Amino acid sequence: MNIIPFPEREQWPALLARPVLEAQDIEGRVLPILEQVKQEGDAGIRALALKFDKTELTDLAFSEAAIAGAADQLDEALKSAIRQAYQNIYKFHKGQLQPAEKIETMPGVTCWRKSVGIEKVGIYIPGGSAPLFSTVLMLGIPAQIAGCKEVVLCTPSDHPAILYAAQLVGVTKAFRIGGAQAIAAMAYGTESVPKVYKIFGPGNQYVTTAKMLVSKEGVAIDMPAGPSEVAIYADDTANPSFVAADLLSQAEHGADSQVLLVSTSKKLLCSVNLTLTSQLEELPRRDLAGKAMNNSKAILLETEEEAIEMLNQYAAEHLILSVANAEEVTEKIFNAGSIFLGNYTPESCGDYASGTNHTLPTNGYARAYSGVSVDSFVKKITVQHITEEGIRNIGPVVEAMAKAESLEAHKKAVTIRLQSLL
Repeated sequence: MNIIPFPEREQWPALLARPVLEAQDIEGRVLPILEQVKQEGDAGIRALALKFDKTELTDLAFSEAAIAGAADQLDEALKSAIRQAYQNIYKFHKGQLQPAEKIETMPGVTCWRKSVGIEKVGIYIPGGSAPLFSTVLMLGIPAQIAGCKEVVLCTPSDHPAILYAAQLVGVTKAFRIGGAQAIAAMAYGTESVPKVYKIFGPGNQYVTTAKMLVSKEGVAIDMPAGPSEVAIYADDTANPSFVAADLLSQAEHGADSQVLLVSTSKKLLCSVNLTLTSQLEELPRRDLAGKAMNNSKAILLETEEEAIEMLNQYAAEHLILSVANAEEVTEKIFNAGSIFLGNYTPESCGDYASGTNHTLPTNGYARAYSGVSVDSFVKKITVQHITEEGIRNIGPVVEAMAKAESLEAHKKAVTIRLQSLL
């Protein structure tokens, strides 16, 4: 990695910029795909699969037999690992359910909120060179806990682990569709693919752009979740080999991934660089990881305060704090998708099995978005109940406010009730 020593603050925005294509260029490529699926339905999906993937799709849906038989194609060690990950993720997310709490705001006036699962949700699972069956768990489990009635899965991969995980989380329908056309299919619906109310899942810049575009047409999305990224803040207590391994674990996702290393120790940065080279050569996906490393930076700063400020500006999807005072530092971090503390908390544990969700905001969206949780799959509906005592108490308040706003019918809706109680 290229070490950038003590950059001035005015240089930070350029240093922290993500490598992306021009938004107009991406939208120009994605819009025709969305329109073709909207107009042509299943036929449009088949034509796009042939055009982009050189694949002839006969049946868009995975058969029930294919899903049921997926377990037989996996070894017991992998199935056991998937089941353990399922249990950990389920346990963590189950704790996010909060019972409705009734609040009496004044005597006779009671308000509360109830959580209702979104009826129809779609989950997108990238395929490509890495079949992300872990993402099926990360999206399917909170949907299962939330009580979503219909869970539609789209993926370009037919890896049996994806289908096995889909069965575990209760996916109702699964389709062999990838890319922006998968987002279009779930957003608009086709002869085969049901239209959903909210779409979840990570993807490349084209998938992310498709999600953003359909969200303008009334289909909700989880967040802008694009190419993966990690930032690491490390000091002299960090293990350089561990840091290098964490950097590469993100870089191998794809050439458009980005990794950032920040430290106040030049010795640490140099040590990481030494081990990066040898570790990279051992990776089967070293070509992809090597390209991603070209988009990456190691930045040397004077103080911890500067490091924290830079990390908050960057707003990383994943933030690893390999520093002596990691818990103290995490209290000062307010922009990050997920934080990993200490030398023995690799980001890959969060990717797979610790329990937290790995579908997280990228591209700086962690400044305003949270990662996926059970809350992402529910609607919060407020409820209120006012008794005779309550309307006597709150009625004059509402009458006064409605009169001041010149909304006489609002006032009368209260007055007529108060007069009935005389």
